[in-house]
Amino acid sequence: MTDILDELQWRGLVAQTTDEPALRRALAEGPLTVYCGFDPTAPSLHFGNLVQLVVLRRLQRAGHRVICLVGGSTGLIGDPRPTAERMLKTKEQTAEWVARIEEQVRPFLATEGENPAVVVNNLEWTEGLSALDFLRDVGKHFRVNQMLRKDAVAARLASDEGISYTEFSYQLLQGLDYLELYRQYGCTLQTGGSDQWGNLVAGADLIHRVEGASVHLLTTPLLTDSGGEKFGKSAGNAIWLSADMTSPYAFYQYWLNVEDASVARLLKVFTDLDPQEVAELERALAEEPWKRAAHRVLASEVTTLVHGAEATAAVRAASEALFGRGDPRALDARTLRDAAAELPSGPVTVGMALVDVLVAVGLADSRNAARRTLGEGGASVNGQKVADPEATLGPRDVLPGGVVLLRRGRKSLAAGLVADAPAEPDDVSRG
Repeated sequence: MTDILDELQWRGLVAQTTDEPALRRALAEGPLTVYCGFDPTAPSLHFGNLVQLVVLRRLQRAGHRVICLVGGSTGLIGDPRPTAERMLKTKEQTAEWVARIEEQVRPFLATEGENPAVVVNNLEWTEGLSALDFLRDVGKHFRVNQMLRKDAVAARLASDEGISYTEFSYQLLQGLDYLELYRQYGCTLQTGGSDQWGNLVAGADLIHRVEGASVHLLTTPLLTDSGGEKFGKSAGNAIWLSADMTSPYAFYQYWLNVEDASVARLLKVFTDLDPQEVAELERALAEEPWKRAAHRVLASEVTTLVHGAEATAAVRAASEALFGRGDPRALDARTLRDAAAELPSGPVTVGMALVDVLVAVGLADSRNAARRTLGEGGASVNGQKVADPEATLGPRDVLPGGVVLLRRGRKSLAAGLVADAPAEPDDVSRG
């Protein structure tokens, strides 16, 4: 690859650009100053934001100056959705989410050294701006007929709900961001998702009208699976980057279980593997798909990127322990609880008959079925096979975090959850 734009294109990270030859020359002559904005629509960034973070990360590594903007003002307004009006958040909640996201983005970028990333909040230049000044200095440069052509705006205008003036004005605010960063930092490249193209163009047009300068835009494609569904959803829930919203274990499992057809593309987007390494994993996937080597590399690399190497080691150990290739007693309480949250589960107590435990966690339909399973040696507790139908759950069976891992047969897993379990269960034999 001869330059950063070639790399981004090979990795599938380029959907649209303004004047690609000019952008290529500017990147080669650089360094450019580039920015991407993140609105605090939730207390955490999610899968889609990760795409933009890796673009900024690659641009910074190529020597370009990076600005990460968190939308303290745009977050108060909300980018129009095609379906319905957003529920406005309070100023206090928005400020809290801004602070969380500012901290969340920093580990992805180098914020110290010779070329540190800059994190800014657009409330800095909008909070003291009066409505009259905003209309005179910004609003007069926008044309309503062009604003109406934005897909989300057009969809809302065609609906019964319509669109509020508040959300209609969003693209003016985002355009102002680019203008301010152009003035303050000499920023001449903005990146974002392809669904943000209309907002990005608004900023480039505003700079051209006000400053008479031409600037650049680059968008990334929407990542979808072979069926056209967006990546980043699991059982109807978003895949968040915050560990308290999507646990590292659940995050790792999500990547481990993506469809085979998408693994190579996701390796290109989210890892630093080179073309030869990706090609080798593609070959392994085609020839030995049951080994899931490419999936494991993808899950490990992305979990390490987001949660760190230590968390990745813990969730890999948990995954192996759950499937009989490791010792669950070596796992920490948080990892065990996170793993248990992804399994069928039920409340259990010390001293409870194992036949009742199997029923409580959904591994048997009845006590008689559970008794047969135990009598045939088809159940295990924390990886240890149990063949006694009269066995009970002992204190030593309770792992840190109050978790008991149960298995029926080779593939059916569940977790028993013990309320108020001691942190270090004493070693008492099962009765």
